[in-house]
Amino acid sequence: MAIRVGLIGYGYSGRTFHAPLIRAVPGLNLRLISSRDPARVAADLPGVAVIADPYAVATAEAVDCVVIAAPNDTHAPLARAALAAGKHVVIDKPFTLDLAEARGLREAARSRSRLLAVFHNRRWDSDFLTLRAAIADGIIGPVRHFESHFDRFRPQVRDRWREGAGPGSGIWYDLGPHLLDQALLLFGLPERVTANLARLRPGAQADDWAHVVLDYPDLRVVLHASMLVAGGSPRFVAHGEAGSLIKHGADRQEQHLLAGLAPGAPGWGADPDALEIHDGAGRVRHRPAVPGDQRRFYQGVAETIARGGGRRCRGAGGRPRDGLPRGRPHIGPDGGVGRPGARAGRTGDLRGATFARVPPAMHRDAGRALDPAGGGP
Repeated sequence: MAIRVGLIGYGYSGRTFHAPLIRAVPGLNLRLISSRDPARVAADLPGVAVIADPYAVATAEAVDCVVIAAPNDTHAPLARAALAAGKHVVIDKPFTLDLAEARGLREAARSRSRLLAVFHNRRWDSDFLTLRAAIADGIIGPVRHFESHFDRFRPQVRDRWREGAGPGSGIWYDLGPHLLDQALLLFGLPERVTANLARLRPGAQADDWAHVVLDYPDLRVVLHASMLVAGGSPRFVAHGEAGSLIKHGADRQEQHLLAGLAPGAPGWGADPDALEIHDGAGRVRHRPAVPGDQRRFYQGVAETIARGGGRRCRGAGGRPRDGLPRGRPHIGPDGGVGRPGARAGRTGDLRGATFARVPPAMHRDAGRALDPAGGGP
């Protein structure tokens, strides 16, 4: 029997990512959407019911799983309502705006044995999959320096909530969860985080530039996002003891979706930009990019719910939802790191902390240590 899905929000994320990916996964049936523009939904998805009230979707009896792709400050209250109604819940990043909200949702999901997952679709991007495989193969030996960029060129501030002055706005809330999640999947939990955020565009009301450094004993990781990069910035750079990796082009699934290509259609997820491999003698060779496929997130959701939801089963990322393989700090499919900073140059010491069982909460507290056992900063 298909899992009935209700989608809250049909803006850019809901329309571009969630709806097409959900509809492309066998076992999921998109039944209900909350939107203030029913005509647009009807034009795109005839036959799917539309309700203006998001809480009506969150608690609808015709829905088994609720996907929240609404403004960031609504994530926690909508998820609480859905969990209280016995629904499985998927939340677009950032999970919540603070750690207390995240913990509350986690406990609500556990008490009801419901799936609670964060939409970390970028785990299945071609650029990340290609780089991750090359690092795992030991091509450049132990990695000592790593850079991950989400750079765009949008010099004009647009009139939308993501760029406004409200809670949960700004580039770090928008792109930081992807950058952090991928880094933690590769390298585990850092000892220290230093964050520098700024508003660089004229008229900017929220941070539009972010530079975050993760400190490990023998590795430095740089996470960077900007709205003022017209070109020339690689997506990934990794320097190791035996060479370097450079991935210039980014995953193309978002472009494919915007162009109307159905997930799984011929050409879906294809990435013509090969990974560059540099050795110490100055030689350069290339490794074909692995195709991306963000459908795998929702395939994991469907499989997890079918196996029993939140009963200590594996989540959408393929690891145990309530913990991680022992012996190395890491991040789980519903786990994440708190927002490491809003004031430039502040540093947080994370030694002794563990985030393995804490869902991703994006904090406004600048660069302070997050202690999951003690309630945060």
